[in-house]
Amino acid sequence: MKYFFLSDGWKVGRVWGVGGEWSYAAWRRHPDIVQLDLCLWDHKEKMWLYRVEEAVLMVEVKPTAPADPNDPAKNIGNVVLTRLIDAEQVLERLGTIATRCEMGNPQLM
Repeated sequence: MKYFFLSDGWKVGRVWGVGGEWSYAAWRRHPDIVQLDLCLWDHKEKMWLYRVEEAVLMVEVKPTAPADPNDPAKNIGNVVLTRLIDAEQVLERLGTIATRCEMGNPQLM
């Protein structure tokens, strides 16, 4: 599995795998991307942890809020995440002093 953190107010857009942009017709399914019930706060920014399957190489993310015509310099159309992280890197990030970790709805195993 691979992981990435995504700020509140952002959503997943296009996805790329080994063969290029993910195609429902070719794979006959959507990519396995799940927002987990784990987030961290970093400098007043809430970032959710997402899990993605190994076949995913890159993920496009974009803001959910509409563009602000009064301040176009702050508008971001999209960002492509090309460096997804592994579980060990997630734990390193959660263990940093500058972050605060929260879990919602922990499930018993």
